[in-house]
Amino acid sequence: MALLRIAEIGHPILRERARELTREELLSGRWQDFIDDLVATMHDADGAGLAAIQVYEPVRICAIEIRPNNPRYPEKEPIPLTVLVNPVLTPLGPGRITTFEGCLSVPNLRGPVERFDHLRVDFWDRLGNPESREVTGIRAVTYQHECDHLDGLLFIDRVQDRSRLTTWNNYWRHHRPS
Repeated sequence: MALLRIAEIGHPILRERARELTREELLSGRWQDFIDDLVATMHDADGAGLAAIQVYEPVRICAIEIRPNNPRYPEKEPIPLTVLVNPVLTPLGPGRITTFEGCLSVPNLRGPVERFDHLRVDFWDRLGNPESREVTGIRAVTYQHECDHLDGLLFIDRVQDRSRLTTWNNYWRHHRPS
């Protein structure tokens, strides 16, 4: 496995819409190896998720995992490793949740983002098997954040009150939930 370089805000790749993969492509050694590298890179960076486009591959793949005691997200509940290919999100109701988000592609910045708090996620797993699940709360936020990357969106695009953007240090000092 190889660690991949993570694109940072300002790089044009982060504003592209990623393309879907066919099952045949997905099952090739190239993409299976890529998924291993994506997950290794996410773990190395202590991310809660990582989208392919963030590592310069504009395809609709992302990985999500919240491991216990993640130093970047200690307030988040664990999510087992999930690889999503060609995901589609469907909100299930009007309910919203606001959380301070951060991003590996936007270093040292967090901001409040309002998102749907209940949704259905339809996707293929890494072997092309269709899956569907419902997620709520902070888990739903994580799925939406990663899937936004596949459409060329960053969390800062969804921050309505930019005066509340904060560095990581000031988030820990003044804004994190008690």
